[in-house]
Order: sequence, then C-alpha cells, then structure tokens
Amino acid sequence: MEKKFKPQKNRIYPGVFVDNFREYLAYTTKEFATRVAFSYKKDVTAKHPEFVNVTFEKHYEDIASFSTRLLSMELQGKRIALISHNQYQWPVSYMAINTGDMVCVPLDYLLPENEIETLLLRSEAEVIIFDGKFLDIFQHIKQKGNTPLKYYINMNAEEHTDDGILSFWKLLEEGTMLRKQGDTSYDSIVIDSDKMSVLLFTSGTTDTSKAVMLSQRNICSNVSAMSTLVKYEEGDRVLSFLPLHHTFECTATYLCFFYVGCNICFCDGLKHIAKNLVEYEIRNMVCVPAVLDLMYRQIWKTIKQKKLVIPVKIMMAISNFLLFFHIDIRRTLFKSILAPLGGKLRMIIFGSASADIKVVKFFHSIGIRMLQGYGLTETSPVISSDSDKYQKHGSAGRPLFCEDVQIINPDENGIGEITVKGPNVMLGYYQEEEKTKEVLVDGYFHTGDLGYLDKDGCLYITGRIKDMIVLKNGKKIFPQELELLLNESPYIVDSFVYVSPSEPDKLCTKLVYRVDCDALKEKTEEEIYEILKQEVKKVNNQTPSYKNIRGVTITTTPLIKTTTQKIKRHEEMKTLMF
Repeated sequence: MEKKFKPQKNRIYPGVFVDNFREYLAYTTKEFATRVAFSYKKDVTAKHPEFVNVTFEKHYEDIASFSTRLLSMELQGKRIALISHNQYQWPVSYMAINTGDMVCVPLDYLLPENEIETLLLRSEAEVIIFDGKFLDIFQHIKQKGNTPLKYYINMNAEEHTDDGILSFWKLLEEGTMLRKQGDTSYDSIVIDSDKMSVLLFTSGTTDTSKAVMLSQRNICSNVSAMSTLVKYEEGDRVLSFLPLHHTFECTATYLCFFYVGCNICFCDGLKHIAKNLVEYEIRNMVCVPAVLDLMYRQIWKTIKQKKLVIPVKIMMAISNFLLFFHIDIRRTLFKSILAPLGGKLRMIIFGSASADIKVVKFFHSIGIRMLQGYGLTETSPVISSDSDKYQKHGSAGRPLFCEDVQIINPDENGIGEITVKGPNVMLGYYQEEEKTKEVLVDGYFHTGDLGYLDKDGCLYITGRIKDMIVLKNGKKIFPQELELLLNESPYIVDSFVYVSPSEPDKLCTKLVYRVDCDALKEKTEEEIYEILKQEVKKVNNQTPSYKNIRGVTITTTPLIKTTTQKIKRHEEMKTLMF
C-alpha cells in the first residue's frame, strides 16, 4: 500500500528529487513542455519592444544544441567561464556547460578587468562566454594572452568575427544543424553527480575570494528540497534582476522557479524593476533587503505625499486584527498600494543579509507573503527558509528537511556558530586544502555565522564571527544590529559600524546621508552633521550603554558592497585606516 505523505514544518509538500541537471531537465521538459519558461524583451531600448517567450521544450532544444557545438570543440571536461548581465543566453550557457560534462565558472560582471583576468587564471578556464557589453575587455585580454583562454564567445554577436571572437547565436545554430545531421554526442554524455560541476568565487566580504567547488548533487538537492516549501501555480511569474552569477539568484530564482514550472522574466535593469513588475504581471520576486528598503521608502513617500498616513495605518490595524479570525481582506484593502507593484505580486523571497523587521511586517500587512531564507555559496546556497505555511518574521526559517543544523559552542543566550551537514555542502575550496579542513569538520560545514535555534526549530542569525566586535570587558556587539537601527532614519541611506583602530573600546559609525532629502537641502555640512548626530543619539537611547556609538563621520559616497549589497567590511576599514 502506498504511504500517504505527511507534511512536516520543514517539508510541506511532496517533491520530485533529482541528483543532476540531466534528470532536472528531463523532468521539467516532460512536465512543462509547452509552458513559457523565459520571457524577455528583444531590445529593451525600443519604444515598442518585442517580447520573446521561450517554452520549456524550446529551452531544452537550445541547451542541447549549444552543448553539442561546445562538445564538437573538444571541450568535454574543460572549464568554461560565464560573465554577463541577466539575459536568456546565461541559463542556456549554464545548462549546456553542466549537462555537457563541462565545468561552469560564473563570474561577477562588476569586477574590473584585472580581477576578471586573475579569476580566469585561478579557475584555469579555457573558454569565456561573455556579454557583448564587455567586448573591449575581452579583446584586450585576448591580445595580452596571459590567460589559458582558447575560445571567446560573444553572447550578443550575430556572426563570428575575423579576430577570433565567436558568436553565441551562430554556435547555437551550428549545434542545431549538427544534431539534425545525426550528432548524438550530447545525448550519450553520462553525468557524475558527485564531481565538481560549478566553480564559484565568493564575494569576499571578509576576506579574499575563495573558489567553491559544487557538484550537481549539491545544487540539485537544494533545489529539490526548496520545491517542497511553497505551492506554485501555472502562470506564476518571477522577475529575475539580482545577478545570476550569485548563487542566491541562480538557485532561488532561476533553478528553483524553473524547476516548479514558473515563467522567469528578465528585468530590463535595476532602475526598471517597478515598470517590469507591471509589464510582466509578476507574482513572485526574489530580492535582498536593500531592494525591500527601497520599495518600502518609495511606497511611504507616496503615502505621505497624498496625506494618507493615518488612514493607511488604521487600515493596517484593521486588516491585521481580522487576520486573527482568518479573514483576509488585505489585497482588497490595499489595492491602490499594490497597483504600482504590478497588482499581482503575492510573494517575496529575501535573503543574503539582515532585513528590517518593520519593512517585512509592512509588506505582510498589505498582502504580500514574505519568506526569508539563509545560506552561503558553500551550501549551494540555502540552509534554512520560511515556507508558505510557516513564517516567523525575524527568523531565517527552519533548516531544509535534508540538512542537519547544529549550534556549537553556544553562550549563555544559546548563540553559537551555525554548522550544517547535508547533501548541499560543498566539495571544498579549489586548490585550498587547508582552508577546506578548517571549515569542514566531521562532515559539518562551519559557516562562520553566529545564531541560535528557538523552541520551534527556527534559525536566527545574529552576525558573523569575523564581524563581531568584542570589547575589553568581554561584551559582544554585532554591527549589523546597530546598522539596521541607524538605517531606519529618514536621513540615512546606509551605515557602517566599526571599532576605532586607535581606541579599541570606541564604537564609531560612517553614515551615508540622503542628498535627496528635503530636510537636508540647503543645509551646511556642519548642520547636516549635527542632525545626523541626533539620529545616532536616538539609536544610543535604544541600546545598552556598552553599545553606544561615540564616533560619527558622514559622507555621500556609497559604501563598498558586493553585488548582493553586503558591505565589504575589510575594504571599508581600509578607507578609514589609511
């Protein structure tokens, strides 16, 4: 007799589990063949752009054709680097590489040329598939000849060029022809699910970047487990705008939403998120807290301009009260607020950094389900997540059902280092055996993050061990906690909390203030400084005396951050110390 599936708090729905991308594509192509997998504009600069829709079946054909052409270039087993803004050619390349028994090396498109060259050398990549916007950079790298690169493939070129730059679209066309002529090299590939398939460079927020080796089983176990947490419907659309080279966007948006049959729509650019939400009638979105903060501020700016602050707060109180009785009128009540977000937005998955609980509760109050997740590149990346039935605002959700999370060396408050064991944990750091041994102990990956598990099994992140400030009296301070409080100020864009290099017990902050704030316009820098000092004082009044900030500097220069908006603390400290 078939056993009935019993939902658990960290596994709500039964799922289909795959071990590699061949199985992943076989399942999605069969299950969702005629559904639209990707949507994008052919030319985002056109006044009346043409929208392109690609079905799951067509996407598979493109993958098979492009991979066949790469295999014909004797690239099986070779490393192929991939650098681009989000566009359809990226997932085709990613899957063609992985399912063709090659190793994919996604690179950050915001890196300067010298760092790109360094990572190409470190990864030993023999091929680069690049966004046409970076043509000059790769022509220069090609001329210098310092890297192991043998092939240069331009994603946006229509034809191969005389200087040896190949066209993605032409290779795709040639691969299609090869398959029609009977080339079955791609179909005969057998995937080893446990060997390195993706080589990812960490963003290096606290140290130099490390090269993380992930297998297809690592990634597919993560995607399979995530698919059991939320119920999706045919017609669900998600907007892809975070960089695809980052494992959070790649797994949470591309791989996971594709796996459950959703339509992935490519954003025209960060400045166009609001417009694209409306154009594509987006229902789901994956983002970082910085984007949530921006949306929150814009919504409240509009509310204030229309003098609707008090009515909106009253409506929020009423709707939240009715929710206790399972009466949900939020989307009707806040229809005008939801309209600029496309009117259809129902769920936001966020992670990668701490979020302001006030912002999270606001979006929940107007009818958007808010799901927080937590993870690292080394864990493929998701360790824990909310589900569509269990959310606890402020926590990072529950560990995925296939992962064992332990808190080691907890203090009197239960806060210790988060460690995790499971099929999603990386193979190790490439060519760094000692660093691998430091973080992989008895099968458990030591995250370097501090946190605790509550009585319901929800995971809370309190900060990073390397970021934690320990005062002479032994008191511990997590800078992110103070930064969240500072960033609530209407005058502050961003903040960076640190200890004075010359006075180890003196907490300081660097504040990036709003140049577009009406209250600060026509003020002198001295006056602005005094206003911001008062904002710091307000935060000090909310915290114990040992957490009080006593040094303040102000600037309009943005903080140095990763592509997912994490502060590069070691880089910021260099600007302050030297």
